[in-house]
Amino acid sequence: MERRKKRKLIEAGAFLIVRSAALVIVLSLAVVVGFILFHGASAVNWTFLTQPPREAMTAGGIFPAILGTLYLTAGAILVAFPAGVASAVYLSEYAREGRLVRIVRLAINNLAGVPSVVFGLFGLALFVVFFKFGSSILSGSLTLGLLILPVIIGASEEALKAVPRTYREASLALGATRWQMIHRVVLPAAFPGILTATILGIGRAAGETAPIMFTAAAFYTARLPTSIFDEVMALPYHIYVLATAGTHIEQTRPLQYATALVLIALVLAVNLVAILLRARMRRRRMS
Repeated sequence: MERRKKRKLIEAGAFLIVRSAALVIVLSLAVVVGFILFHGASAVNWTFLTQPPREAMTAGGIFPAILGTLYLTAGAILVAFPAGVASAVYLSEYAREGRLVRIVRLAINNLAGVPSVVFGLFGLALFVVFFKFGSSILSGSLTLGLLILPVIIGASEEALKAVPRTYREASLALGATRWQMIHRVVLPAAFPGILTATILGIGRAAGETAPIMFTAAAFYTARLPTSIFDEVMALPYHIYVLATAGTHIEQTRPLQYATALVLIALVLAVNLVAILLRARMRRRRMS
């Protein structure tokens, strides 16, 4: 009896620690979002969302930055999603366990922890200078794609491993080839988990400043991009410019918070679409 009571006390203590940690995280997020909302909501209006900056960025809006962020994020996903899923499929379904595969996984995990500024400098050297793409949407998308690639590979591989082995065995027993088994059975079953990896990638790509600072973002551009070789304004870099490099930093303080609020809302909206798609696919799979 005493041992059972002791176990229950330990279990209750562990649950209390976990709940407290979750509560601290939620409260911290609420405080940050509430602070930004309090200082920036008054500056968000239709003009702010649909007009370019004016008067040394102390007036006008952020529409070019919103559009540029969407372009860069979409480009990063187009680069990283196919490559990441293909790499995960190879590591999970084709590669034989051994020293080489362990080294590859170690390299992927290490890449996930590399600071984003390193990816920015790499993108500058490779895409902007070596391939001569210049400061452009293409260079920024490729750099952001490399940045989120390790996240997508790792999460996608875990999603593929979570598919029960009986699915594979039943498919092969019915005469399917290995590729048919992967394409028609394993990938559909793992796709909700793969979408989770994509959601994480979207959040990181949309909020990064250092990589696009070197490869894609402009301090100010009066025209909207017309090709992938044009440079763009972007919300993260625009916040940095307003907060540090402008000539009227105090005057633009409400615009800084408003821009941050729009960036948070944009990321949440894109993530919400992906989450709803994932939930729909899970319901279809269960039915």
